[in-house]
Amino acid sequence: MTEPLSADAVRDQVFAIIAKQAKIDVATITSASTLKDLGVASLDAIEVIFDIEEHFDITFPDQGTNFDTDTVQHLIDAVMAAQAAKADGSA
Repeated sequence: MTEPLSADAVRDQVFAIIAKQAKIDVATITSASTLKDLGVASLDAIEVIFDIEEHFDITFPDQGTNFDTDTVQHLIDAVMAAQAAKADGSA
């Protein structure tokens, strides 16, 4: 069984995915940033979500993400929660 990644590792990987998709410097991303703040358009934001799900081999709940108000920290927390749920389900 694979252990869930640390919060720091998840953060770094989420930042890298956002930076690649938005074509911005990873140093400009903070946990308090929203995708909208970072200039990520709605369609690109959906691609960011897909990339994160694929990268971490998880699926986010269907309630979705509000790209205008949800922060990058929200995405990190969602990844951590999905990893924990996946680990609990595979035990």
